[in-house]
Amino acid sequence: MSRLLLGVLALQGDFAEHLQAFADIGIEAVPVKRPGEVLACDGLVIPGGESTTIGKLCERFGVGDAILELHRRGVPIWGTCAGLILLAKEIVASDQWRLGILDAEVARNAFGRQVDSFEADLPMDGIPGPPIRAVFIRAPYVTRVWGDTTILAALQDRIVAVREGNLLGTAFHPELTDDRRVQEYFVGMVEAARQAREQGQ
Repeated sequence: MSRLLLGVLALQGDFAEHLQAFADIGIEAVPVKRPGEVLACDGLVIPGGESTTIGKLCERFGVGDAILELHRRGVPIWGTCAGLILLAKEIVASDQWRLGILDAEVARNAFGRQVDSFEADLPMDGIPGPPIRAVFIRAPYVTRVWGDTTILAALQDRIVAVREGNLLGTAFHPELTDDRRVQEYFVGMVEAARQAREQGQ
């Protein structure tokens, strides 16, 4: 089996930190900006940043359609912070562009402005060991889920991590700490999905 190729959407935001986080655990991750680059990936991360800006660039350059095709193929996609917003089907009080593939509603900047950024110890389903250290920066949270979406973590009754099939969403930034367990969790999703695709061929 060839090695996994993870893509990190590099249109805007903190994609460099994600690339380093995967390198720390020996996984090849590359920045992707064009539809063809996206479609070559075994897994894709949509990083934090400005969700409206990332959304406009996805639409302008056809990257959004490529991401939707990845999802149709069953390729895992992980959205962090702004990426979570773009995955969601509903965004509170906003009609901004979004991929609209995750059965969830998200509130933008729900924990406050940049000056209200904070860290917290967060237990997360599927992550063994002690709670992860979660960094929240102008973070959204999930206001409701439906369908097959499951809640993986909540902070003060606010949903901050969810999963629906091969979609993973976190309101916080695992790439900004030294703990790589969430990255390893996503890599596990990618490995399982690729094996399932290969067996189905």
